Amino acid sequence: MSPERFQQLLALYADYAGVLDAGDWERWPAFFTTDCRYRVQPRENFDQGLPLCTMAFESQGMLRDRVYGISHTLFHEPYYQRHVIGVPRVLDDRGETMKVEANYAVFRTKPSEPSTVFNVGRYLDTVRATAEGLRFEDKLVVFDSELIANSLIYPL
Repeated sequence: MSPERFQQLLALYADYAGVLDAGDWERWPAFFTTDCRYRVQPRENFDQGLPLCTMAFESQGMLRDRVYGISHTLFHEPYYQRHVIGVPRVLDDRGETMKVEANYAVFRTKPSEPSTVFNVGRYLDTVRATAEGLRFEDKLVVFDSELIANSLIYPL
C-alpha cells in the first residue's frame, strides 16, 4: 500500500468520526457505497458466528432513512458523542477493496452530566476505492459488551 493511499484511509476514518461527532447526520451516508451494508453486532454473537445484529442496514438508502429517523422522528434527551478511532490496520489489500480493522471508543456527554464511555469495540470494514474516493462498502461494528447502555440512536 502506498503512503498516499494509507493517508486517504486515515482521512476516511478521521472524517467519518468528525461528521458523527458534529452531528452532521445528512453527510453520514456519503461515507458509504450505494449498495453498502452497515451492521452493529455484539461481540458475543460475532464470536459465535450468530447473524443477529442490534442494527442492520443494507443500502445507502436505508442509511438515509435512519438519518431521517434521527432528525425527525426520534425524541430523546440530548447528548453529544465523541469518537476515538485507533489507527486502521489493513488486513488485506486487493487494489479496489481493502479489509480493514480499527478499534474505537465512543464517549457520550449529556449537557448536565460528566462524560461516560458509551460504547467500545472494533470496526471490521471493507473499504472500496471509488471515483469519489475511498468509501465503506461494508461496515461491521462489533461492540465488546453484551448490552448497549440505554439505547442506540446515533451511528457508531
